[in-house]
Amino acid sequence: MNIRPLHDRVVVRRKEEEAMSAGGIVLPGAAKEKPNQGEVVAVGEGKQLDNGDVRALSVKVGDTVVFGRYADSNTLKMDGEELIIMSEGDIYGVLEG
Repeated sequence: MNIRPLHDRVVVRRKEEEAMSAGGIVLPGAAKEKPNQGEVVAVGEGKQLDNGDVRALSVKVGDTVVFGRYADSNTLKMDGEELIIMSEGDIYGVLEG
């Protein structure tokens, strides 16, 4: 099953959670902090402007993005994996290199 987000929405697959702290301590599930990075898996057509034009999104499928801590309020499960649907405005930047 595929999902096609509408307007300026983006679907992101969150990066895997770290199981160890920087000091090498194994963290239980409740203590893990969810990463704020992920891979874009689908994008909408763009944001509709007041004059009726559509502005294309700045991100594309395959980009690795950084997003806000609370951007994951709209999650869904598809084919056994958790995906996040967010507005392009919830994305802080694209990691390059």
